[in-house]
Amino acid sequence: MKYYLSLLFVCIIILSQAAESPKWMRYPAISPDGTKIVFTYKGDLYAVASSGGKATQLTFHEAHDYMPVWSKDGSKIAFASDRYGNFDVFVMDAEGGPATRLTFHSNDEIPYSFSSDGLSVIFGGVRQDLAEHRQYPTGSQPELYKVPVKGGRVDQVWTLPAEYLQVSKDGKKMIYHDKKGGENEWRKRHQSAIARDIWIYDEKSNSHQMLTTFYGEDRNPVFAPGEKDIYYLSEKKGSFNVFKMSLENPGKGTPLTQLKDFPVRFLTVSDNGLMSFSYDGELYTLKEGEQPQKVEVSIKTQAISNSDSYISINGGVSEMSISPSGKEIAFIARGEVFVTSVDGAMTKRITNTPQQERFVQFAPDGKSILYSSERNGTWNIYQTKKIREKEEPFFFASTLLLEEVLVNNDLDNYLPQLSPDGKKLAFVEGRKTLKVMDLASKSTVTLMTPEEFFHMQDGDKYFTWSPDSKWLLAEYRPTMANGEVVLLDASGKKPFENLSQSGYRDSRPKWVNDGNQMIWFSNRDGLKGFATSGGSQNDVFSLFFTQEAFDKFKLSKEEFDLLKEIEKAGKNGERKKRKKRRIRKSKTSKLNGMISEKEKPN
Repeated sequence: MKYYLSLLFVCIIILSQAAESPKWMRYPAISPDGTKIVFTYKGDLYAVASSGGKATQLTFHEAHDYMPVWSKDGSKIAFASDRYGNFDVFVMDAEGGPATRLTFHSNDEIPYSFSSDGLSVIFGGVRQDLAEHRQYPTGSQPELYKVPVKGGRVDQVWTLPAEYLQVSKDGKKMIYHDKKGGENEWRKRHQSAIARDIWIYDEKSNSHQMLTTFYGEDRNPVFAPGEKDIYYLSEKKGSFNVFKMSLENPGKGTPLTQLKDFPVRFLTVSDNGLMSFSYDGELYTLKEGEQPQKVEVSIKTQAISNSDSYISINGGVSEMSISPSGKEIAFIARGEVFVTSVDGAMTKRITNTPQQERFVQFAPDGKSILYSSERNGTWNIYQTKKIREKEEPFFFASTLLLEEVLVNNDLDNYLPQLSPDGKKLAFVEGRKTLKVMDLASKSTVTLMTPEEFFHMQDGDKYFTWSPDSKWLLAEYRPTMANGEVVLLDASGKKPFENLSQSGYRDSRPKWVNDGNQMIWFSNRDGLKGFATSGGSQNDVFSLFFTQEAFDKFKLSKEEFDLLKEIEKAGKNGERKKRKKRRIRKSKTSKLNGMISEKEKPN
């Protein structure tokens, strides 16, 4: 059977962009003379005095504009914009006006710096390189290029991946941070062999020298006035803060800020040494030897498009669950729960919250829908029921729904799974613990602890109830390279039992044959790479929990057909016996009634 999600249009109300105290101003860039800061807010570029005040909007476009970079003389601004699909490099007058597109490649490209003579923009991108090159371009490791400000041929600067590059005034030195791997740049407190380090390139000797030795993240270097020192961002003392380092004696950085709760981002500096950066969504300035000063910004502007619009969510469905009756589909789109009929004729929105909903599941009886929602700062588990169950049997046609909280605590709780009898709820608590809750008493038992429940990202765990609601099958990963299938006692009285025991990757077990058998995927016999990065092929395996189920599985077709006939005859015989018992019971009842009538007095 094929299922089709209905074409659904949702009216989205866009809040006014007017903001007296805007939050999440990002990618600030201070002008060379230190008087202005250009930043990104809601996908457009704005300029504000470095002392604060009313911001002036520089770009007006439905595309996303970000990463502004000042030219050395302060007359131009380069930035990245996805006006033609992917991010390209544009340049415009520092006071505003039309923007000129400089790059036309199909991959994202963002500017880092103008050249010392102001004739070119240096940017990072992923373009075609020699296949023999060791660092053949990938999305995680961009290379360095330059393009004339007036437009023209793009030339490669370096093949090595370098980001946030800055050019000295005479053009003979460049500082940058490297990128050794694909680690997400927003990950906090990252320490590994691929953490970023700061380097300096000397044109005269044509050499690169690593300046930082901290095992964690060092990023975003800028030249201090005189260019004998650099300022940069480091997590050496916890969250990202501003540090200073001498180029004559590199290796030891001195912290200039001690901000704790949030990371400092997007460091830039003017010719007179006034720095600017973003912290907790707001703009700050910093002068060496002084405390950071918040820049008070006021933004007043109109929305770039209508404040309401109808958005098709025929695509973009992230997950779905089919009802037990097969007549409804619950799904997540744009972070909300919807239910549609399988023919797509009717669709109903179940949730309407500013927070995100995920992990939607129909209850085994089809009378409720379970999901997780990130409200009040943590993920908790909710259930929505129909109030008029008899008059309105389908969610997509219901008029009254009731939402209630099933699990609510200070931890993240998600992946709700109701037992088939509807009495117990299995879920993940705190991202790394598998628990079962008795819905009547609200008591919980732990089936798998953080030492046993391997976790990489939200929702990557898997478990499923047995038909009798007494057991669960789950994935257990002793290492990142392999996984096993384990059997869990829902009461929590027995330790989990490893059923697959292969040492390879066993996953996605399912109960079949009324819970007497399971099937699962395993790559133990398929083609595979024995390194953790290699691909593999899976086969489907089966395991039987009872001898009777295994014996029945081994029957030949003729033996199985005979068994079905015997079972059918037995059922027919049992039905005849039950019918005779009902007839005898009925006759006895009538006879007793007749005797009772005769015994009544006249």
